[in-house]
Amino acid sequence: MPRSNFTRLAILLLLVPLALGLLATPSAAQESRSLTPLQIEIEKQQNRLSSVEVEERRDAVMRLGLLHHPAASRAALAGLKDGLAIVRVSAATAVLGLPGDESAAALLPLLNDKDEFVRQETAYALGKTRSRIATTPLSELLTHEKKDGVRGAIVVALGDIGDEGAVVSLSQILRPEFAVTNSKKRSKKKENLLVLRAAAHSLGQIGNRAALPALLAVLQDEQAETDVRRESAIALGLIGDATALPALNGVLNADDPYLSRAAFDAARLISQRRFQ
Repeated sequence: MPRSNFTRLAILLLLVPLALGLLATPSAAQESRSLTPLQIEIEKQQNRLSSVEVEERRDAVMRLGLLHHPAASRAALAGLKDGLAIVRVSAATAVLGLPGDESAAALLPLLNDKDEFVRQETAYALGKTRSRIATTPLSELLTHEKKDGVRGAIVVALGDIGDEGAVVSLSQILRPEFAVTNSKKRSKKKENLLVLRAAAHSLGQIGNRAALPALLAVLQDEQAETDVRRESAIALGLIGDATALPALNGVLNADDPYLSRAAFDAARLISQRRFQ
């Protein structure tokens, strides 16, 4: 065999195993092409969560949340343990793509966060989960939370969840005399108006008759804030119990036209239900 042909054959024999190896081992580009666009985006944002830049971590968590997918929300779970509050706040919303109970379980530890804004946004997020496993922790936090912003978020969340187990806590916010407690230490601080309105609204959302005593007491209290009385009238209409009709009829001629209108609409709603 001529020397040149022998050399070509030797080179060919060396190249064949190499070529076979290249074919057997996919390149990074090939592996990347095997992932779906969603998986690629999740992986990209997940890698950004380890950045030393706060804004990059926050942006990554937000982008994961905007994907509205369980896998993306699961990747965002790491943000709940971030060292900075702004990232934890963003993560509280980003994990809502998970099933309700799963996202609620992940969020609950943040109710004890030292940062007020984190607790507030966590409460709102828990309301959006609609998970009843959050009812008791939220109600317990309401008994000792001092920040009005957080208290308001808790009250709103309890209404969004709609669990009847929250009626007692919300009634106590609306009318402290309905508190079922042996504790003699009660705060003398006047409840924030927005929190009171939210409590009445949430009781209407839940729609349980157990809320009637507190709502009726507010409606008939001429010293109570008009906005809260109006919200109580609306809530009574949503609950739909006919025993509220005398109290609603009693404020039809109230000085505040919005209160009288709310009472009229509530009474009409209850009456319509009675004849359905």
